[in-house]
Amino acid sequence: MVTGYGAVTPLGHSADATWKAMVAGRSGIDTVEAIDVTDLGVRIGGQVRGFEPGDYMPAAVSRRADPYAQYALAAALEAVEHAALVVTERLAPRISVVIGSGYGPVGSIYRAADRLRARGPRAIGPFTQVTTAMDSSACEISMRLGTQGPCRAQSTACASGSDAVGAGMRMISHGEADVVLAGGADACVTTVDLAGSGNARALSRRNDDPTAACRPFDGQRDGFVMSEGAAVLVLEAAEVAEARGATPLAELTGYGASSDAHHWTAPHPEGRGACLAVEAALRDAGVTGTDVDYVNAHGTGTLLNDATETAVLRRVLGERVTRIPVSSTKSMTGHMIGAAGAVELVASIQALRTGDVPPTINCDDPIDPDINFVAHHTQHHRGLRTALSNSFGFGGHNAALVIRAI
Repeated sequence: MVTGYGAVTPLGHSADATWKAMVAGRSGIDTVEAIDVTDLGVRIGGQVRGFEPGDYMPAAVSRRADPYAQYALAAALEAVEHAALVVTERLAPRISVVIGSGYGPVGSIYRAADRLRARGPRAIGPFTQVTTAMDSSACEISMRLGTQGPCRAQSTACASGSDAVGAGMRMISHGEADVVLAGGADACVTTVDLAGSGNARALSRRNDDPTAACRPFDGQRDGFVMSEGAAVLVLEAAEVAEARGATPLAELTGYGASSDAHHWTAPHPEGRGACLAVEAALRDAGVTGTDVDYVNAHGTGTLLNDATETAVLRRVLGERVTRIPVSSTKSMTGHMIGAAGAVELVASIQALRTGDVPPTINCDDPIDPDINFVAHHTQHHRGLRTALSNSFGFGGHNAALVIRAI
């Protein structure tokens, strides 16, 4: 069961603020201001603006923690509050933390390297080696809340958040934990990452029109938009949630993962790996493509991904895909890499709970006119019971999650 969630995104500093912005069709993409982008070919991104670490953590934590870990901790605190979860001495050993990230604390790594070059070894702090590690966000959450179950990182590029949720689901089903705080975080709107992904021709170059830059499933799409953020969900065994009187928000019923084994940045041309992941998730959930009522697509806005994902959905869901809404919330958030899958799962749960399906903004010329990509505006759909959320990443990583309304 999912009993709570929290988020920090370019659209807002909470899950509720993010959802309201999505339903309103508002873009969080703008010219990057936190770093010098003068010499870069790509100067736009989805930044978390106005975030005050002091609202969520002591100064000692914010000084050592990379922004990606700060976002994750803030999202986890919101999720725990949302779930009304109290970490007691009895429950603590049965609560685990799994946080996914594609890039990890890259900003802190780059800054440490700069300090070393400029000022020498004595300028490197004694916690640098641990706070620049991929598991630092999970550790900050565990230490803050006092959880004593397994605490770990998950890194599978753009599928990291979804894989972390899937791993948490497996831990509960295998009896390793009763409660798992699972999600994803990244803060990779950096000079290095914008330059690298830009040079790979993966990013949109609509520098003069940032809000129109991310165009999933549109005929004029030219790449994804690098963004940052975090989302954490509280997953619980049904009997544990019931015993403590928690309110279930949705049931996480299926998870599937695979590898393309094809190329570092391009999806398999026939979508074989993506098909395997989606089929595995549906099989795990005990449903078929005909049962899916909504798809929150990976939908990055790149030429290859959107075409491949459309073909995969047609293959796995059949004619059902032409009768249900399929949307990409990345059109508004940009691509939050490791956080994407977790944020999009939150959006999928909200769609099931409210019937409001968030739009794919900027989809002026749909690449498949027979599919309802929920272009421009939120649509209300009655009777949504089952949703599929896809995450496909560099390196050929694929993950899919299935959730069911309560």
